[in-house]
Amino acid sequence: YMARQRRLGAHWQDTARTGTQGEGPKRHAQRSDYRFAVCQDGAKRGRRGYDAGKKIKGRKRHIAVDTEGNLLAVIVQSAGSQDRVAARAWLMRLFCRFDRITKVFGVGGYTGKLIGWAKELFGYDVEVVKRNELHKFQVLPKRWIVERTFAWLNWSRRLSKDYELRHTSAETMIHIAFAHMLLRRSTSF
Repeated sequence: YMARQRRLGAHWQDTARTGTQGEGPKRHAQRSDYRFAVCQDGAKRGRRGYDAGKKIKGRKRHIAVDTEGNLLAVIVQSAGSQDRVAARAWLMRLFCRFDRITKVFGVGGYTGKLIGWAKELFGYDVEVVKRNELHKFQVLPKRWIVERTFAWLNWSRRLSKDYELRHTSAETMIHIAFAHMLLRRSTSF
């Protein structure tokens, strides 16, 4: 009797999932553990991509800093999108927060129409700092300030890997990590 009831129960569940006659079973979303990514562009860990030029998968962080390395603006985006798109976004954020900035230094990916666009829209003088040789280490002027800030941010365990679900929460975690670093510095005096 129990075996027959189990079979009827299984049959009843299968028929409950079918749509109109002749369609077959409907697919239901299954919930799995929240700590694991579902797929490349799935909803679990947000949009991710791959930048073949930099050989980066996941997300890219774009930051604007002052001459001392203090964080001014942050943009986190999929690694598959171009750097110029993110540069436009952080230039807009920079202009909304700090309207007295006149000179902006950028890396080689921020070239093209971006320089004229920033000059026309915000009045920024954008200077691109490029590498001379690809396989030779050399400290580049003004670029090392941003690299040093990235190194400071990587001291935070939460930023060592990309744990965040959304890019906005990743940007918020960068701000929190920088604020934590500034608080540690102020208490060390």
